[in-house]
Amino acid sequence: MMNSAKEWLYGDDFDEEELDSLEGRPLFEHYHFTVDKGQGTMRLDRYLTARLEDTSRSRVQQAAASDYILVNGLVARSNYMIKPLDEISIVLPFLRRGIELLAEDIPLDVVYEDDDLMVVNKSAGMVVHPGHGNYTGTLMNALKYYLKDIPEQEGMLAHRIDKNTSGLLLVAKNEQTHAGLAQQFFEHTTKRVYVALAWGDVTQEEGTIDAPIARDPKDRLCFAIVPEEKGGKRAVTHYKVIERFGYVTLIECRLETGRTHQIRVHMDSIGHPLFNDDRYGGSKIVKGVIFSKYRRFIDNCFSIMPRHALHARLLGFVHPTTQEELVFEQTLPEDFTKVLEKWKIYTMNNDQ
Repeated sequence: MMNSAKEWLYGDDFDEEELDSLEGRPLFEHYHFTVDKGQGTMRLDRYLTARLEDTSRSRVQQAAASDYILVNGLVARSNYMIKPLDEISIVLPFLRRGIELLAEDIPLDVVYEDDDLMVVNKSAGMVVHPGHGNYTGTLMNALKYYLKDIPEQEGMLAHRIDKNTSGLLLVAKNEQTHAGLAQQFFEHTTKRVYVALAWGDVTQEEGTIDAPIARDPKDRLCFAIVPEEKGGKRAVTHYKVIERFGYVTLIECRLETGRTHQIRVHMDSIGHPLFNDDRYGGSKIVKGVIFSKYRRFIDNCFSIMPRHALHARLLGFVHPTTQEELVFEQTLPEDFTKVLEKWKIYTMNNDQ
């Protein structure tokens, strides 16, 4: 369950490309009501249905079931009996009015699909949601085209990954499925495993980083380790070493929570920023020699993989309809494998 109204409204894993459009301006339909002083007793779902244009009672009930309705700052269920002066907020999991989502014929790598949901392998460089400066070419534009012949279905993302992170994303095709998946992500019961290439020789074979994260007060496009008493949200990343290359280390990261930029911030906090992560100091030589040959080698790696080295490899969840536990894995993309091959060759040919 969300810890605060703000976290509940905005989620805990928005992409860096979305921050400008989301700050104070959510992409989803958001409503706020103050109950009149003379309002009589009434169920919450009936009250909202009467006040939301073109919104069915079942949609309101599904929003309540997935913790999308707050009364006086607390999550409320459909059968809550409203009282005068109650403050009610509701988010519906659809794009905000005023944002026209265009259907675009953009190829999608669909890993799995049934009547209720899809698992998509997102390529690095694709923005997930339309927002400021990114109204076309997004995954949502592609999904609208992909589902254009099935009017009753529309793509609703259950979670997000950064623009320059590759890998698995989960998409719901209807409201009921979205509500069930959203609850699992809110309660952190899903399985999410990433592969990352981090600067430096990570000392421990495996470990856990338990450090709260919030927006960096010095740079609103970044996040940082911030004490909980100053607004930081609990964030836990479990990591283990896959392979060592002397100056960089290939690691696996399992998310216990899913904060914005969590792996990137956590690895940077222990002195191992992700390879070529321009936002957290990884796009320069962090470890290694000063010789020009080494600099050329690193520049070559950066040109092959012009984004941070992070891939969402595994995604597991319980299907809301069948209650079957599903787990999907996706191999590393070509840019990632090419950089790893270069590091393997460099390691063999040079004394570290």
